[in-house]
Amino acid sequence: MSSYEVELPDLAAMESFAGRIAERLRAGDALALSGSLGTGKTTLARFILRFLGQSGEIPSPTFTIVELYEALRIPAVHADFYRLETPDELEEIGLDDYRQGAVLLAEWPERAGGFTHESGCLSVTLDFTEEGRVASVEGNSDWLERLP
Repeated sequence: MSSYEVELPDLAAMESFAGRIAERLRAGDALALSGSLGTGKTTLARFILRFLGQSGEIPSPTFTIVELYEALRIPAVHADFYRLETPDELEEIGLDDYRQGAVLLAEWPERAGGFTHESGCLSVTLDFTEEGRVASVEGNSDWLERLP
């Protein structure tokens, strides 16, 4: 696994970063979005969904846990695992069924047991800085070759 950081001083920078990720997503990929409350996980996911072709509302999946977007360039599953007590609850939710042929945008992935063991996982951890935010990006060599 290799890693690097991306400075995100404003929403325009976050949108540009999301565009670079969205252009390179493939069916079966997982984007693990970590960071404390308010760092921009949902905002980044919304930008990515827009780049994939979502034109309508993009609600936060905080209470529904999973939101599906099937009519995009690549179908997408936007999940927020904040409310999970244990990773075993994923089976009850049926996450694997939703993921067939789709990309997964996973907020709070650590509460779902993580996805870094998957070959198509890109981990992005958002954090606050004095200048805005920073994204710590970590992925396998395949992902890092895709992302400039």
